[in-house]
Amino acid sequence: MGSPAKPETAETLRLPPDRTSWTVILGVLFGFVLFGGLLAASAIYTAPVLISDWQVREAARPVPNARVSDGKCSTKLVFHICDATLSLRTPQGSVTRRVNYVFTGLHTGDYTIGVMADPAHPESVTTDLGLDRLWNRAITLLAIDGVILAGLVGALISILRNGRAAFRSAA
Repeated sequence: MGSPAKPETAETLRLPPDRTSWTVILGVLFGFVLFGGLLAASAIYTAPVLISDWQVREAARPVPNARVSDGKCSTKLVFHICDATLSLRTPQGSVTRRVNYVFTGLHTGDYTIGVMADPAHPESVTTDLGLDRLWNRAITLLAIDGVILAGLVGALISILRNGRAAFRSAA
């Protein structure tokens, strides 16, 4: 048994090529700028604190005369975002530092933090919460930034491909 023969009069259906409109390209550009801003915010606010915490993790000690102000944490599903302003008096003067932590996990309730600093580098004042979740913060940052970067590369490829098609169809 073979396959049924195709009649000679059958025509192949041909669809017109997709036309990419400029609104689609503008939407992709908007997403590119939005996610690029998220990546930049991550590089400005979260990454430097994470890097300095890695540098002081071994030598950090509790600092009894430090203050925490404007401290708050919020949770979005399993993502925790904590911000705090830390102030510390040293013989050289006062040190104030704003920290931002992004990490994952299941947690309900409040966080309590203690201020920590390396006596040799008090300008890198941090918290025990940040140091306790150092690996979690690093993996979370790499995963989130990796997804955002992949989205940006995909958007850039889409802009290049669809931009050429839109330019050809407009001509």
